Amino acid sequence: MIDFLRQDLALKPPRIYKEKARKEYLNVAQSKKKSVKIIRKAIKKQLNYIKRNLDYIHQYLDHYLTIPFTRNDYKDFMVIQTLYEQQNTMFVNRVHSVDDRIVSIAQPHVRPIVRGKKARNVEFGAKINVSLVNGYAFIEKLSWDAFNEGKELITCIKNYVRKFGHFPKRVLADQIYCNRENRRLLKEYGVALVAKPLGRPSKQATQNRVSPGERNPIEGKFGEAKTRYGLGKINAKLQNTSESWIAFTILVLNLANLTRRVLLCLYFYFFKQLNLNRGADFFSKP
Repeated sequence: MIDFLRQDLALKPPRIYKEKARKEYLNVAQSKKKSVKIIRKAIKKQLNYIKRNLDYIHQYLDHYLTIPFTRNDYKDFMVIQTLYEQQNTMFVNRVHSVDDRIVSIAQPHVRPIVRGKKARNVEFGAKINVSLVNGYAFIEKLSWDAFNEGKELITCIKNYVRKFGHFPKRVLADQIYCNRENRRLLKEYGVALVAKPLGRPSKQATQNRVSPGERNPIEGKFGEAKTRYGLGKINAKLQNTSESWIAFTILVLNLANLTRRVLLCLYFYFFKQLNLNRGADFFSKP
C-alpha cells in the first residue's frame, strides 16, 4: 500500500525498515529460550514498525479527495488498523485476550476458540450447536465467537415447539446442558431429561442415566459430516460463504438420511408385493 501511494504521488520511498523488522522477528521466533522480557521487547518493536507504516499511509491519504484503494485493499487496511489497536491494547495492559480478537487479516471474522483437546488446544472456525430429531440434524446456533452451549438448551426446546407444535417427550443432552436452571425449566415444560442426576448417585436414578450408546447418533452425525461431506475442510474466505457451506453440508446430510429411508421403504414395499404375488400364485394352483 505504501509503495502504491508514494508511486502514485511521485514521492521518494520512506524508511519502513521491513527487512530489519523481519530479521528481528526471526531472531526471536527461532530462538529456543524466550523470556517474557525478550518477547515484550520484540512485540514493542514490531508495533512501532506497524505504527510508522500506518502513519505514512495516513499522510499519503491526506493528498486524496477519495480513498484510492481497491475494495480488498481498503478492507485489509481497516482490518490492520483494528488489529494494531488490539495488539497495542494487550501490550499496554499486559493481557493476552481482547474482545473480538483478530487472528487473520484475510478472515477477520475467525476467532480462536479454546477447546482444551490434547491434540489441539485452540481451534479456529465456526462453532455450531446442532440438535438431532429422528435422525435429522438442525443447526440451532452458528457463531464465530465462543459461547456456552449450556445456555442454548431452552432455545433449542423452543425451536422444537415452533417446528413441530409440541414439546419433545425426552431430551438426551451432554453434561454441560444439564445445569440446575435447565433441569428446572424442563421439569416445568414436562420434558424428561435423560442424564446423570445431580448429587450422590442412587440406585433408583439409574433409569435416567445416559447409556454409552444413546449419544452415539449425534456424535456419529458430526463424524459423517466431517469425513464424508467435508464439514471439517471448509476453505471459504468470506464469512457468508462459510456459513452457507456449513448449512448446505447439514442439508446434504439430511438428504442422505432421507434417501436411505426412502430406499428402505421401497425395499420393504417391493418385498411385500413380491410375497403377495407368490401367495396368489400358490393359491391359484389346482
